[in-house]
Amino acid sequence: MKLVARTVSILTLGLVLAACGGERRRATEGTRPESNKPVTIKGSDTMVILTQRLAEEYMKRTPGSVLQVNGGGSGTGIAALINGSIDLAMASRPMKDEEKQQAAKSRGAEIVEQAVALDGLGVFVHEANPVHALTVAQLKDIFQGKTKNWKEVGGADAPIILYGRESSSGTYDYFREHVLEKGDFAPAVQTLQGTAAIINAVGRDRNGIGYGGIAYAKDVRPLAIAAAGKPAVAPSEATVADNSYPLSRKLFFYYPKNAPPRVSEFVLWSLTTDAQALVTKVGYFPLQNPGK
Repeated sequence: MKLVARTVSILTLGLVLAACGGERRRATEGTRPESNKPVTIKGSDTMVILTQRLAEEYMKRTPGSVLQVNGGGSGTGIAALINGSIDLAMASRPMKDEEKQQAAKSRGAEIVEQAVALDGLGVFVHEANPVHALTVAQLKDIFQGKTKNWKEVGGADAPIILYGRESSSGTYDYFREHVLEKGDFAPAVQTLQGTAAIINAVGRDRNGIGYGGIAYAKDVRPLAIAAAGKPAVAPSEATVADNSYPLSRKLFFYYPKNAPPRVSEFVLWSLTTDAQALVTKVGYFPLQNPGK
């Protein structure tokens, strides 16, 4: 009995010490310097490869800094910004006014919108597809299911297989607004999560067509696109910068104005010459006037 009692006492003491240790760890974490806390970033799948590359370089240059980058779609990132679970949202579309109002109310400060890169939203086909250009009107008819065979737009006699993004994607919203004029996608569109998945699908499907950030264009061919009454234009740094490519857009960071310096300092660094050079290396296009 004495041995049992002694064993119980030792176990009890061990649990008490463990509990005290846990309290000390939590106390230490609670007093961790604000500058050393991670910057949590979430949102646009289009921007994940870009922001990860920027974050990696920034952490190399800024000892002690930690940045955590996750995708999920622009809508997911914006929702997380509103509910306060992240520091910085990535979005491949502008935040809506009501979203900014909700975020400002929940975060207690105005929301800062900062463009970090330019993108020509690409429309991709298989490299063997004979079609090299489409009008915005033709794209609309294709993705709404009115045009169903490639021969209707100068291609082979083959069915058009559609690939698109999930509804939480900013790229989905952008394409729906600027190409479909806020109309609905055809039920035949195969919804995939992320532009990389669309590229993989189109790269294997001679009859496929999909859309996404231009930086992902590998082993597929981006089409030249023609706005109404204008010649077809291929996406490039020059045509995106001057907006002659019809599907030119900006990629954004969003954060509350009262965010700690560790957040705003990273965003400001992303506008530097070195950071904008990384934008080009990733495959997007640099801002013409960073900081504006």
